[in-house]
Amino acid sequence: MGVLEGKVVLVTGAAGGIGKECALLAAREGAKVVVNDLGGSVGGGDAGDAGPAQQTANEINAAGGEAVANSESVTSMASVKGMIQQAMDTFGGLHAIINPAGILRDGMFHKMTDEDWDKVIEVHLRGAYNVSRASVEHFRGQQEGSYVHFTSTSGLIGNIGQANYAAAKLGVMGLSRILAMEGAIKNVRSNIIAPFAWTRMIATIPVKDEASAQRVERMKNAMRADQVAQLAVALASPEAKDVSGQIFAVRGNEVILFDQPRPVRNMANLQGWTPRSLLDVALPAMKNSFFDAGASASVFPYDPI
Repeated sequence: MGVLEGKVVLVTGAAGGIGKECALLAAREGAKVVVNDLGGSVGGGDAGDAGPAQQTANEINAAGGEAVANSESVTSMASVKGMIQQAMDTFGGLHAIINPAGILRDGMFHKMTDEDWDKVIEVHLRGAYNVSRASVEHFRGQQEGSYVHFTSTSGLIGNIGQANYAAAKLGVMGLSRILAMEGAIKNVRSNIIAPFAWTRMIATIPVKDEASAQRVERMKNAMRADQVAQLAVALASPEAKDVSGQIFAVRGNEVILFDQPRPVRNMANLQGWTPRSLLDVALPAMKNSFFDAGASASVFPYDPI
């Protein structure tokens, strides 16, 4: 008996990469799956195609599972409400949402266009809001529901050329935290995953030097989308009833629990601080506790396990 036996799960971005692996695995673990994918490009610059979502649904059905396709966009609240209703009409319920849908529009911040900023925020942050807001009252009413949203080390740690993506993904972290806090009394859970995996979205990141080329090769060869799906499906399961409000990463065969912002150093001045005393005393005293501006590769410099 699978960990999602008898449950209904909506998976966004499920035509390829992490989303597809999540949909396939959720079905193998007993879930009935609404397979959502706009079918657009990695940059989100076209109208999309219903075919890719249907292909994933067909794979599930051919293997003996139950799935239905949806090719609407997570950026539209009306469309997301339609996904929720489709789950209700087709399978009689909804118990979890796995939400890896996303796009990339990378560029140095001083060269970033308003369109590239808005598009990424719209898909990642507005999309996470839409799927959560459209379903949260249903989850609270049935006193059961799990959100598995996706963040990124680009936001948690940082990555040059991804200010839009980082901002959106940290926004998802904040949203997930509040969903977990407000949902606790109603058994509504929310967790986030920062995935390390080779997908068509990651393949668009430009390789500009030998170090980044080696990093891409490590990701391509040792960090797979199906490894990320294992945790996503586990978190969607009601058996993970005590897991909420957490930040995870999956890196190859590693599952990593991230800390969350908490005070690391405190300085007090009974006479009150001034700009001069802060510059002379407080900031120098805190300097050894500052975080550097290194990218995620500086935090994870070792080969994946």
